[in-house]
Amino acid sequence: MKVLHYIPSLAVSAGGVASYLSVLCEELGKLVELHVATSYESKREVKICNAIVHRISSGLTCYPSSKALLKELRPDVVHINGCWQPQLAFFQWAAQSLQIPVVLSPHGMLEPWIVKRHFLTRKWPAIHLYQGGLVKRADYLHATADAEKENLLRLGWNPRIVVIPNAVNIDDLPLKNNWSPKRRIVFMSRLHVKKGIELLLEALSYLKPDLDSYEVIIAGEGEPHYVETLKKAAISFGLSEVVKFVGGVYGAEKVSLLQSADFFVLPTYSENFGIVVAEALACGTPVITTHGTPWRELEENECGWYIPVGANALEETLKKAISTKEKDRERMGRNGRYLVESSFSSQGVALRFLQLYKDFLGKDSNHYTS
Repeated sequence: MKVLHYIPSLAVSAGGVASYLSVLCEELGKLVELHVATSYESKREVKICNAIVHRISSGLTCYPSSKALLKELRPDVVHINGCWQPQLAFFQWAAQSLQIPVVLSPHGMLEPWIVKRHFLTRKWPAIHLYQGGLVKRADYLHATADAEKENLLRLGWNPRIVVIPNAVNIDDLPLKNNWSPKRRIVFMSRLHVKKGIELLLEALSYLKPDLDSYEVIIAGEGEPHYVETLKKAAISFGLSEVVKFVGGVYGAEKVSLLQSADFFVLPTYSENFGIVVAEALACGTPVITTHGTPWRELEENECGWYIPVGANALEETLKKAISTKEKDRERMGRNGRYLVESSFSSQGVALRFLQLYKDFLGKDSNHYTS
């Protein structure tokens, strides 16, 4: 079987979708002949293993460039990663003009919070010009959690939806061996308004008497203007001695930071999955996140806190977390590791994608298109 994934950018700064594809390719490429097409080239890109990467044009030349690549490769399946960007539409149109089946992974980009943002100026025109039709014509939609599937069904555009979670590479995320208090709280994600960082700063401002000798690390990249806005907000809340903005962290540095945290916090408004939540849990770090994510398992598996979106709920939960005893943090950390190992391993997720492709193609996994 020959599978071609399309993603607009493999840049490290592009966020979770590129990281997800990097992890998936490492295992899926062992099971199928795997290709990845992308439009934009960046100085720092995620590593793609066990797949051949192809560069195609962006902009108005994306359609003929996409079609030429598809005619050359003749994949059995095209898998589109993302929504809203016109080049994604061009690639799907090119694939379906050649009658190649398409799986579309919105990666949370059709979640209500995202759709409502800039609705009249950006989303409404895009829905009517191309995005609505692309979703309707996809052979399958891929959701990363039941909550995302429910939101996709509410749109009423396409009922053919399969749920497969995002994957993490357990081997790259060793479990910490020490839960003694470091007095460190970590946020790690793309710095974007939807991530709720202002809510975190507000909650921390209410907790200043409880944060003696604590440090709160905010790791991630974002638009320079927005990052400056966050830094000014931290100062205005009187948190300049507590909150540290460290920029993007990757690889071993990222793992070390997650392991060093007493707690990981993601106070997001909307997240279809939240791969960094799984990464923190794999490292043995308890997690605080919101109902804007699908992580109900945190409380069911006693490895974190699952709370309403908002500064007040976050303040109350941070206060509880700070008072948690070391033995309880270790128990929560080990529970989180077990949850990730049992449900989100890259090997298991790759096998589920293979089964999806086989199910709607009706082909044996050893068959390759010439």
